[in-house]
Parts: sequence; structure tokens; C-alpha cells
Amino acid sequence: MTTVIVFDEAYLRHEQSPDHPERRERLSYTFDQLREDGIFDHPSFRHVFPVEATQEQVARVHLPEYISFLKEASTRGGFIDFDTVVPRGLLPLALLAAGGAIRAALSVLRGDGENAFALVRPPGHHARAGTGAGFCYLNNMAIAVREIQQQGIRRVMILDWDAHHGDGTQSIFYGDSSVLFTSIHQRPLYPGSGDTSEIGEGDGMGYTVNMPVPPGTGDGSYHYLFDTIIAPLAREFAPDFIAISAGQDVHFTDPLAGLAVTARGYAELVRKARQLAGEVCGGRLVAVLEGGYSVEGGLPYTNLGIAAALAGLDLENIREPEVFADWLLKAQDPSAHQRVCRMADTLRETLAPYWECFSF
Repeated sequence: MTTVIVFDEAYLRHEQSPDHPERRERLSYTFDQLREDGIFDHPSFRHVFPVEATQEQVARVHLPEYISFLKEASTRGGFIDFDTVVPRGLLPLALLAAGGAIRAALSVLRGDGENAFALVRPPGHHARAGTGAGFCYLNNMAIAVREIQQQGIRRVMILDWDAHHGDGTQSIFYGDSSVLFTSIHQRPLYPGSGDTSEIGEGDGMGYTVNMPVPPGTGDGSYHYLFDTIIAPLAREFAPDFIAISAGQDVHFTDPLAGLAVTARGYAELVRKARQLAGEVCGGRLVAVLEGGYSVEGGLPYTNLGIAAALAGLDLENIREPEVFADWLLKAQDPSAHQRVCRMADTLRETLAPYWECFSF
């Protein structure tokens, strides 16, 4: 098994400000961890470099006037919202992030690797067709999905596990039955969307699946939702490709969320996704980095866990340093799982008219 890792040190150049949550250390610490653990020299991995997404590829997702805005703002600086400033020189780096997601997906499609992990920034899943938001400028995932659909892939299933709801990705595919968008996210939390009642529109009715979870939700609840919601949907939808929006801010040390997922729990979740992809779509699976802001306590270990799980390696030693053990105890809420189960029951009832796996 070969897992493609897409990474370029150019991703470290993007910076809104040195103290912004989405800063270069998010990837520099991960890169150091992967290098120390020998990932780039391991025979199960192949490191490839991204190329910038083209105007044509971006235009399949984003409106011309928004692309023009980004071009102009990148030359002199600009403003989208208080969390999403456009620094000078942004556009080439945003295009490289989108291009990294494309390169990862095409590497799998062309057989260069059985699966792939795109370690890109800036992230993308809050970017809508006509605007950026939430640290995001171009929707890397949506651009990659549209590209592989151009290459003959018909149905794509997106698993968005970022702590913050992927409202941009949802809006882009909300009326599209060729893309099944699923999201597990904390609620309440930015951006405030992602209720179980949001299930799509028009031809896309039933093809948006939101699983909002309360603060304190941990490994067991995420695996429960995977086993009882995501896996049954995947088997019925029968996608040609599975794509993970890999937000690492579900980790219990993340400063911008309140969840309690561990690096090992996350790695085991990706292992399940790999096995599911093997069952339903010939193993075609790509993960694209989204959020995650625990620079030292979370990102290096969750990203290592994802890489190891994709490559089918032993996950026994995927864990955080012991110094963070008390953080996990404080992050967990023993009552969260019961609320997650009630939410899942409501969601299955809502989706039953559209999916036979929930019609019982």
C-alpha cells in the first residue's frame, strides 16, 4: 500500500499575523513530527509536490467576481472579515492549497497511490462560491471534487470532521445529488449552521447530512456516528470516491473548540474510512487538511495518526505525550454520548424518506 503525502514548504509562507490561530506553525510542527518519525523515508509513503490550481479549475466552484476580488486584494491587501484578512501575495498560496487537494485526489485516481493526504493551508471548507470566511479563501475540497468529476468520477462522498461546520462546502453542493456531504461538528460553535434539518434542496434533497454534537464529545461518539450513520449511507450511496475534510480541531487540546477526540481515536476513525473506501469504491480515498489549531498538543499527533492509518500501519503508538493527560479528563463530558444518540435518532427519522438504510 502506498499513501501519497502532498506537501510543500511554500505552505508555511501564508500568514495573516504571527498570533493568528491559522498560522504557519500549524504545519511546521507537523512537518517536523513526520520527518522525525521517518514518514518521508518510509516505503509506504510517497511525497509529492503540489502545483497551483488553474483559473479553469477554480472557476468551476467560485464566481468570477470573487476571483477578481482575490486577484486585486492579493496585490495590495484586502479584507473579507475580521478572521479572514487578505494579505499581499495570498492568491498564489491559496491556488497552491487548492492545487494540493487536486494533486492528492488525482494521485489516487491515476493510481500513483492507493490513497492520499494533502497537508495544505490555508484551509477551505468555509469558502462559498462568492466569498471566503473563517480563515478560508478558496474551497480546496470543492475544487478537487469538481476536478475529479471532470475526470469521470460520478459520485463523491465527503466526510467533513472539522469541529466547525463546513458551511461553504455544504452551500456549494446543497442542490447536487452527485455529492453526498456529511459533517460531524460541534454545536454551538462558529459558524452556527449545520442543523439536522439542513438536508439539501432540489435534486440534492437528502444528500446533505449534518451531525451536530455537543461540547465534550469524544472518540466513542464519533465512532458511533461513523458506524450508524456514515457507513450505512456510504454503502447505499455507493460513491466512486471518498474525500475527508480533515479538520483536526476535534482534538481535546484545541483552543478554538470544545471536543474530546484523541489522536488515536482520530487515527482509528480514518482506518475505518480506509476500510469503507475499500469496500465501496475500490479504496479511492483522499484526506485534505482543514482546521486544527493546537500547534503542539494536537496537530503533530493527529496528522501523524491520519498518515499512519491511511498507510495501514500499526496505530498502537499513536498518542499524545503524557503531559496532556489531564487536558483530556477536563475536556470529556460523560453526558455527551447520550445526547449524540438522541441527535442520531432524529437524523435517521429526517433522512428516512430519502435513504432505505434508515427506513425501518
